Amino acid sequence: MGPGQGLFTEAMGQLAAGVAVVTVKDDRDDLGTTVATLMSVSLDPPLVLISLDSAGYLAEVLLRRDRWAASVLTDGQQAVASRFATAGRPGARLLLAGVAHHRGAHSEALVVERGAAAIEAETIQVVPAGDHTLFIGEVLGVDYVDASRAPLVRLRSRYRLVQS
Repeated sequence: MGPGQGLFTEAMGQLAAGVAVVTVKDDRDDLGTTVATLMSVSLDPPLVLISLDSAGYLAEVLLRRDRWAASVLTDGQQAVASRFATAGRPGARLLLAGVAHHRGAHSEALVVERGAAAIEAETIQVVPAGDHTLFIGEVLGVDYVDASRAPLVRLRSRYRLVQS
């Protein structure tokens, strides 16, 4: 028998993770969510992985829409992260009102500007994993990289910035 959920959640909260917003253009709307599970999987070909709650609407949409974007957030973008993490949130266009963004050339998904980096990917493999679904995507393009900005991380249930 495994550990209690609360203890497991607390243990995993000790691991700092980068914060990103994943977005997808659906037929009717733009959708997105905050993730702390964006990771590089392979350099050749360039592959990334995101993990989404299987019961969430975004996971459902990504099962039928292969192309998506991930914007790595920075210090000063905590409000963006919080907006996209809120349950029952409206569409991504409303969440990005007043925030610099553009539509990705490869995915047509909304890309948050002034972050640390942004990529666009196409899902090539979907892996069910407990109550989550892993989406492995081949990187179609890197919209930008700005190493001068301090990345935003999540540690112990709080957003924090990395000091260099």
